[in-house]
Amino acid sequence: MRRRTLLPAAGGLIAAPALAQGTSWPTRPVRVVVTFPPGGSSDIVARVLAEALSQRMNARFVVDNRPGAGGTIGAAHVATQPADGYTLMLSNTAPLVTSPPLYPSVAYDPVAGFAHVTYLGATPIVVVANKAKVPATDMRGLMDWIRAQPNPPGYGSSGAGSVGHIVGVLFEKETGLRLTHVPYRGSAPMQADLLGGAIPLSFDTLPQNIEHIRDGRLRGYAVTSPARQASAPELPTTAEAGLPNLLAENFLGVSGPAGLPPAVVARLNAEITAAVELPSVRARMEEHGVAGAPRGPEDFTAHVAQQVRDVGGTIRALGIRAE
Repeated sequence: MRRRTLLPAAGGLIAAPALAQGTSWPTRPVRVVVTFPPGGSSDIVARVLAEALSQRMNARFVVDNRPGAGGTIGAAHVATQPADGYTLMLSNTAPLVTSPPLYPSVAYDPVAGFAHVTYLGATPIVVVANKAKVPATDMRGLMDWIRAQPNPPGYGSSGAGSVGHIVGVLFEKETGLRLTHVPYRGSAPMQADLLGGAIPLSFDTLPQNIEHIRDGRLRGYAVTSPARQASAPELPTTAEAGLPNLLAENFLGVSGPAGLPPAVVARLNAEITAAVELPSVRARMEEHGVAGAPRGPEDFTAHVAQQVRDVGGTIRALGIRAE
């Protein structure tokens, strides 16, 4: 089921540049499609950004959750919408990079099928476990615990084709251990089962788990980033934990259908960049584990293409499939 949230525009008129045929943009609500359910990293960032853009642009931004099939349902919807600036996507690694190789029915081109407007940053994946189910206190102990189980333990992810799913497979390849993938429709229901003990382990975005790591219900073992994260400096990197090749990120950005008018792309990129650089917005994004500086259309498009080539190529080479 889709969920929409309408964020009201703040008062005060801000002049918009003239576009083709003498029209201005936006003159009606702009939808920001989130390809996962409410409560996950993409959803949180989309709401922070939509609120900031509403205030800056005297407009309404509607967060429209369209989850399913590793984010490809929402992405396919966006790719087929009119390129008029009124349908955008909070783009991320899953629907653009990791899911297309797993779903043969995906018809859109992750690079050419979209106008990639602004790169926002990236969140690492954290290796995390329910403390009541897994006694291990560090990565070496976690691997020993997995090895000692009579059957491959289950690990949760936000869905088949999610970055967490891929990191789980790479963890198996790196360690030689066996796990059982348990895909969910988003991070929120997966985390509910993790906290409840239905699954012992998860590979999930760091922001989703910080609160429960701090309150002692979950234990974090490592983050899949080259450096420790400011939001959780106590967590070692996977390299520090003995797994130097287990590196992955979930990038976040704003994209739209291919063919967005250049004036819309230019204004949207400028407004997003200015919004993200506001101390209040930057603080909220860092609070949710989003690191990095905004990058414009050319750099963002090149980044997506590189990820599709390298990460997507690895997925194909490993023969990973959606369950």
